[in-house]
Amino acid sequence: MDKVGIHSRKGRETMKRVSEPEPDYEQEVLKRHKNAQAVTVLGEEDASVKLLEYLVFGAEDDLVERLVEDREDGGATLLDDDDSSKSDVEDEARLTVQTTRTAVWEDDNDDLEEEVDMTHRFRRDLTKSDAEAKMSKQKLQQRMKEQFQKAMGGMPSWAESKVRKKNKKKDDSDDEDEDGDDLMRKTGNFVGSSDSLPKGIIRMKKCLDANNDRPSEDRLTTVQFHPSAQVVMTAGLDQSISLFQVDGKTNPKIQSIHLEKFPVHKAQFSVDGEQVVATSFRNKLFYIYDMMEGKVIPVHTVRGLREQRVKEFEVSPDGESLLLTGTSGYLHVLTMKTKEVVNSMKINGNIAGVAFSHDGSKVFTNSEEGEVYIWDMRSSKCLNRFTDDGCVSGTSMAASKNGQYLACGSAAGVVNVYSQEECMRQNNPKPLKAIMNLVTSATFLRFNPTSEILAIASRADDEAARLVHIPSFTVFSNFPMFQRKTIYRAHRMDFSPNSGFFSLANNKGHAPLFRLLHYKNF
Repeated sequence: MDKVGIHSRKGRETMKRVSEPEPDYEQEVLKRHKNAQAVTVLGEEDASVKLLEYLVFGAEDDLVERLVEDREDGGATLLDDDDSSKSDVEDEARLTVQTTRTAVWEDDNDDLEEEVDMTHRFRRDLTKSDAEAKMSKQKLQQRMKEQFQKAMGGMPSWAESKVRKKNKKKDDSDDEDEDGDDLMRKTGNFVGSSDSLPKGIIRMKKCLDANNDRPSEDRLTTVQFHPSAQVVMTAGLDQSISLFQVDGKTNPKIQSIHLEKFPVHKAQFSVDGEQVVATSFRNKLFYIYDMMEGKVIPVHTVRGLREQRVKEFEVSPDGESLLLTGTSGYLHVLTMKTKEVVNSMKINGNIAGVAFSHDGSKVFTNSEEGEVYIWDMRSSKCLNRFTDDGCVSGTSMAASKNGQYLACGSAAGVVNVYSQEECMRQNNPKPLKAIMNLVTSATFLRFNPTSEILAIASRADDEAARLVHIPSFTVFSNFPMFQRKTIYRAHRMDFSPNSGFFSLANNKGHAPLFRLLHYKNF
């Protein structure tokens, strides 16, 4: 009985162990199930898990490729593991990678249309009209880009994309043959420049004085460039007129003539550049120097002229007449062929400045009382008359060669720049800009041939000369050079025919010469 009981108890224990699962295996199954659920939740809700798996295992294609390579090499791989230990959800969570990520420097708020206040003093130059008091960020960025490219003369090479550079290179190669033919058919300077002169700082270089080969012994009163040749003329109180070749290095003297007891007040080339007209201070005698024949012709009397002296004059743009400034507000039109007065005009008060329009059809004059007159040259009729804004005493006048601007100087040093069109239409035009960079009388004004620069000067003080950028009407900050005196008291100024050079006549008998690097030709 005891043996039978013992065997029966052992049999029941054996059957119990067979019928009940092993405790370790059941715990393993539960653990795996929990892990699968955890992976599923993490894969659905937490993108960081996917990112971590992407950094560890790589993309799906890369992972499969590595697994296949390892299998071919006979190594142990994840594919050899029991498939039952990994669920489809876990594989999807491990292999699905977030491929599109937003850059950290991008912000959703950048897309919002936020307006910028353009009335701030640092942003005023970026506006084109007073109506642009507010501007979006995108438009402001585009405006700044346009201004930068304008100042640089176009997009710099380092800012161009590779595709654009490649296309540009291809286009250049296609046009190479055509450009070569043009180069053989033409002469001149082929170096290009930007369309407009940038404001702020003007690129220039100080050269040897224009009259360095023969400095004047007294004050210079005139400096002028020849209209067609690379020549500059100087004249002054030393009773001489000198011509120099302009090369910016030695500027050798070509010729010099002496006028006995005739201190030159003003000398000017004729339009064709073959003659020089010179006047003095105290009498009505003036000289005409014929450079082609080498003769100096004195003009003692002029038929129809009842003036005691001939001092100020202007040569008409067509070269057919001289406009002589007389006393008591008279203007006399003298023909160059017959040397006689054919017409006269009169203003109220004394004449302070005279300027021809670009085509010579009109004459602008301002009086010492601050009044501006516009005359028709054919009929000698006054087309319009107005008072220079804020002017008490007028001193000088200049008209741009593009027919757009008229500048009036005053004894207070203020230079008002007007639109010629508005001056013709309105009885009380307002200036486009009042330039107040001189503290003494504005005695001389000159526009450059491209009408991008207005030179203003006062002979009442040293270094009182400025170059004004048109149409921003701002002064170039690097002229004159304040470290040392180079200009002294400027009496007259002039630009070369293509604005490549700029010179002044000062009280020291010198004509400082500057090379304006923006302009490629003389």
